[in-house]
Amino acid sequence: MTNKQVFIVDTTLRDGEQTAGVVFANKEKLRIARMLDELGVHQIEAGIPVMGGDEKEAIKQICKMGLKASIMGWNRAVISDIQHSIDCGCDAVAISISTSDIHIQEKLRTSREWVLESMMKACEFAKSQGVYVSVNAEDASRSDMDLLIQFAREAKKVGADRIRYCDTVGIMEPFIIYDRINTLREAVDIDIEMHTHDDFGMATANALAGVKAGASHVGVTVNGLGERAGNSALEEVVMALKYLEDIDLNFKTDKFHEVCEYVSRASGRFLPSWKSIVGSNMFAHESGIHGDGVLKNPKTYEVISPEEVGLARQIVIGKHSGTASIKAKFREFEIDMTEVQAAEVLARVRETAVQLKRPLFEKEIMYIYEELYGYPEH
Repeated sequence: MTNKQVFIVDTTLRDGEQTAGVVFANKEKLRIARMLDELGVHQIEAGIPVMGGDEKEAIKQICKMGLKASIMGWNRAVISDIQHSIDCGCDAVAISISTSDIHIQEKLRTSREWVLESMMKACEFAKSQGVYVSVNAEDASRSDMDLLIQFAREAKKVGADRIRYCDTVGIMEPFIIYDRINTLREAVDIDIEMHTHDDFGMATANALAGVKAGASHVGVTVNGLGERAGNSALEEVVMALKYLEDIDLNFKTDKFHEVCEYVSRASGRFLPSWKSIVGSNMFAHESGIHGDGVLKNPKTYEVISPEEVGLARQIVIGKHSGTASIKAKFREFEIDMTEVQAAEVLARVRETAVQLKRPLFEKEIMYIYEELYGYPEH
């Protein structure tokens, strides 16, 4: 495996909870933090301390859990915000400020100079408190490149440990992001974190393109939870790095399904069966050709094994099944079928699946067998 070290920064508890309508109970926040730590996440962005109340209390408790992961608090470029993060016991702070002209003019109603000055003052204060600092360039993907380079240079001068390149509105595509990150890396020697949104379905692809161009950190959320269309998904990024980029982060990936299920329930957001990496359909095979191939050798149609992400393989019996799948399914019931029997059962299976508009349950398959051949003898 490639020696390149990539650090995973999980923001499920901050950006994930900013999904419209999502609220985590404090107990859920603590459990999610523990689960992320057990998976192998390097840094957990635990929330926004300046919100106070339950939010600040949960972050304090996470900081006291003795996790291996670094715990980061999210802040505006305001010294009092950072003080709240320090009070909680965070060992890292994110200092976020907009760098695009549309944000500076329309949202902040201020100037580029003010943005640079605010960022530098906040960063200087945070470094004086001895914490790790990520300076977040919000809406970096719509920012003038010269300003972004100046922003990174000034951040480095005042001691920032990394820059977060935020594709805040998810408008990047991998080829452009590769060029942008490459340009930034060549101009300023500072760690870069990819923080990508999925508005055009390219959050994970953009994060990987950034890593290819030299970014060392990737911001993610479990299930790709996040504002609007969400963020790059933790499980997708980790597995794609391992299998497509040859970068193994040594995560306990067999816990992925459990963690994704838990966050799905805690967030009240349904986990689709077709979700990449952890959806139940990832290892479900119905098509006759696929079923036959997988039964002979799973690698014919599976790049990763189901056990690696905490799932199990399913051979689904339905309209598209073939005789190999039928015979394999009946072997599970300790029945050895002839080719003729398998063909007869398959014809009835297909007919029934069309009527019901779905695959068949095991009992329904057995009923077909019993109607054709009577009760099996064991």
